[in-house]
Amino acid sequence: MTDHTEPSSRPRELVREAVTAALDRKAIDLRVLDLSGIVTFTDYFLVCSGASERQVQAIAKAVEKRLRDSGSRPLHEEGVRHGWWALLDYGEFVLHIFTREKRDYYGLEDLWADAPDVSAEFASAG
Repeated sequence: MTDHTEPSSRPRELVREAVTAALDRKAIDLRVLDLSGIVTFTDYFLVCSGASERQVQAIAKAVEKRLRDSGSRPLHEEGVRHGWWALLDYGEFVLHIFTREKRDYYGLEDLWADAPDVSAEFASAG
């Protein structure tokens, strides 16, 4: 019988894999926001930047490949082809990758300012 009072470690493992892949591709200012007590559609938002559209695409592709190799595929993805913004939705977490200018413009961290920033818990990844 499964004890449903213990939180699953799966979301954290997936986030750690995504953080590692993004940092391997030199993601800039990667932040992990814990939304588990705030929304019901995901546990974490990962937000990072790439220095160029090409780097945004490379980060997205690296994360997707690493998680696919470990058996996970995104439920939804958007923007990867265009490069100024990419979204990979894995259910347990959503990864947003922006060029620096678009990240500043959309200000996701400001929209979710009440979400705990747990980036330090994943800082050793990569």
